[in-house]
Order: sequence, then C-alpha cells, then structure tokens
Amino acid sequence: MSLRKKDALTSIYYPESDGEPLAETDIHAQLIIDLRFALKSHFRDEPDVYVSSNLLLYYVEGDPKKRVAPDVFLVRGVEKKPRRIYKLWEEGRAPDMVVEVSSRETWRDDLHRKWQLYQRIAVKEYFIFDPEYDYLPEPVIAYKLEEGAYEALEVKEGRVKSEVLGLEIVDTGETLRLYDPRSGQFLMTEMEAEGARRRAQEELIRLRHELDRLRHPEATDAENR
Repeated sequence: MSLRKKDALTSIYYPESDGEPLAETDIHAQLIIDLRFALKSHFRDEPDVYVSSNLLLYYVEGDPKKRVAPDVFLVRGVEKKPRRIYKLWEEGRAPDMVVEVSSRETWRDDLHRKWQLYQRIAVKEYFIFDPEYDYLPEPVIAYKLEEGAYEALEVKEGRVKSEVLGLEIVDTGETLRLYDPRSGQFLMTEMEAEGARRRAQEELIRLRHELDRLRHPEATDAENR
C-alpha cells in the first residue's frame, strides 16, 4: 500500500453513532441490558473476552458506510477494554457470537441482510429472538457457522446450546435468558444481582448482631428488661 493511500485511509472518520435509536421499545432495551450484564459478569475474569452491545462495527476499511451495530455481541481473543467503535481490520477478529433482539422494524433485516453479513464476516453463532412473540416464525432462531455457511440449529423446547459461550440460550416464554449447565442456574440480570447483594448484606448484618448477642448476653438481657 502506498503511503498516500495509507494516509487517506487513516484520515477517514468512522462515526460512533448511526443516528438510529438504540432500541425500539423498553422491552427490547431492557433485554439488551440484561444480556450484556449477564455476559460481562459471567466472563469478567477472562481478559481476552470482550462483550458489548449496540456498538458500531465497521467491516470494510475505508468505507464508513459498511457498518452494523449488533444488539449484543461477544468476541474471544481480543483485549477487554472500552471501545468507541469496533474496526474489524484492526481487531483481526469478528464477533464469535451475536444476538439480535428483533422488532417490528428490524426482523426482516435480522433474517436477511444481517444473516448474510454475519455469515460473510464469519460470526460463528447468530441468535435472533422476538421478545414480543409476534414477528419471527419461531421466538428463537439460531445459526452456527459450518465451513463458511450458516446451518440452522435445533431449538428444542425453547433451548439451544451455544458452544461459543458454553451456555444455553433459553426462551422462558416471557423473555430470553442465559443458562449455565454447570451451575444449573440462569445467569443473573443486574436487578437480580443487586437483590442478591442486598440480601447478602442484610444477612451479614443479622449474623453480626447474633454474634454480638452471643458474645455479650448481659447487654441483650438488659435491653429486654
């Protein structure tokens, strides 16, 4: 590559926003938040696993129009650090897993254009979920890349295994959850994690009070008189 061409490529501006809304409804927005939180928490101790959502991914160097913003995605083998955008040619790795939360406005795009794009850039697993149970042929549609082409994965009783994540993608009938077969539990959402922390703090306070009572029974007796 000539120096002039290289300078021209490096001077191209890749915007951080495409002007599109991040989510169509509160249901879509909350599910994206929940999935991102669950994945980031689950892989928090793995330094080369990056999780993001609604981040613009540019897949052709020199053409800012060639971009997509996956609802939720995970990449293995890249540094876990904040990014303003994701440039495929700089990172050297496409997302290993993408989840698109379909809506009235996006389901056709998810099934066709994005399906073709994710296959072309070699996203290993692609999951599409309809939180309104209204637009897709099935609430969960899953694909796995095999020899450069997507093959549909069987979704049995609302569950499908993600080899990339080591987790199950589960349609509960109300929303989409991530299930860890090793622990036998769903990954927590942020609200559930906050509730668990609060209960743990309350239990710690109760145990401290109980320990103080056992150490100083005379003080407890005096209080009860």
